[in-house]
Amino acid sequence: MTYAYKTIASPVGQLKLVASTSGLAAILWENDKPERVRLGPMREDVQHPVLLEAEQQLGEYFAGKRSGFDLPLDFNGTEFQKQVWAALLTIPYGQTRSYRDIAMQIGRDKAVRAVGAANGRNPISIVAPCHRVVGASGDLTGFAGGLRAKALLLALESGQGRLAA
Repeated sequence: MTYAYKTIASPVGQLKLVASTSGLAAILWENDKPERVRLGPMREDVQHPVLLEAEQQLGEYFAGKRSGFDLPLDFNGTEFQKQVWAALLTIPYGQTRSYRDIAMQIGRDKAVRAVGAANGRNPISIVAPCHRVVGASGDLTGFAGGLRAKALLLALESGQGRLAA
């Protein structure tokens, strides 16, 4: 399968939006580690309908006008990872959860570290809000986009304004 991609500017840096034939497959960070999200060959397609819709909805999100996304998603990962990523989609806008909370939600209470690893491999950042997962103490923990981007996203969601591109 060949994926379509489009690169956009955002308040948290350049984002590479990636779509399959089934939906949005990834939102990759400017300095993302190549092995974090494994996808097949890609070709640029700035007019791909899923990518255009994702760009529009992300713009509305960064402007403080959107609190959720309505996009077809195509997660590529193990069944466990998909369970974790599905749980991310249930975290309400403006709220956070701990890795333990996610582990308990998916019925794997002892899999806190595995949840952390799956969270770190979330291919569809921002839309599947891995930035809303924090350490047990409430501290910000690792984030593929960097802790500054995580803090900016959480500040946006806590009602502290909009992010300018």
